[in-house]
Amino acid sequence: MRLLLVEDDDHVAAALSAVLSRHGFEVRHARNGEEALQALVPDPAAFGVVLLDLGLPDQDGYEVCGKIRKRTSTPVIMVTARADVRSRIHGLNLGADDYVVKPYDTGELLARIHAVSRRSVQEEAAPASDHEVLLGDVVIDLPTRQVTVEGAAVQLTRKEFDLLALLAQRPGVVFRREQIISEVWRTSWEGTGRTLEVHVASLRSKLRMPALIETVRGVGYRLVAPAA
Repeated sequence: MRLLLVEDDDHVAAALSAVLSRHGFEVRHARNGEEALQALVPDPAAFGVVLLDLGLPDQDGYEVCGKIRKRTSTPVIMVTARADVRSRIHGLNLGADDYVVKPYDTGELLARIHAVSRRSVQEEAAPASDHEVLLGDVVIDLPTRQVTVEGAAVQLTRKEFDLLALLAQRPGVVFRREQIISEVWRTSWEGTGRTLEVHVASLRSKLRMPALIETVRGVGYRLVAPAA
């Protein structure tokens, strides 16, 4: 698999590239946002995963992520020292598929690379559903993967939509955290739990309906259909 590593620190990039190469990855190193975007010009689908540092010299990594997402659906993993929840949510809202905080364990990073790559392949192969789900003012169009609230379109990331669509299959039914992680992220890896919490928080914010997704403490989440 080809990886695009966007990292301004040459020493960090060299060390990580060496590790990735030993595990069978072909790495292209971009030192800033412009180099990263130019690397996608010939073929936006040339890379299996983009590893994106946020502290770039020419432009903020969040801005780069937004531009990448407009050009390609290639999975993006943000790799950064920004550990606060607000930064995680902002990154995922911009279209990042995962978020890894420095310093990280190399084995963890490799697992996340394989996970987002596997999910991407499975999503491309998955057949489209053929109906829409109505939840009060919320309309979830499964074939087009579009969501509207009171007629206004809401922009969701791929995983946010998958999570909402899963919960909407059975409103009122509690989905265990393990089940959600298995069905939406296609993995049983425990490290995905925090990512689930961030995606739920982001959905509540974007839909402007905090009560729509209820946390069942110690179990998981359920979708509470609005009263008619």
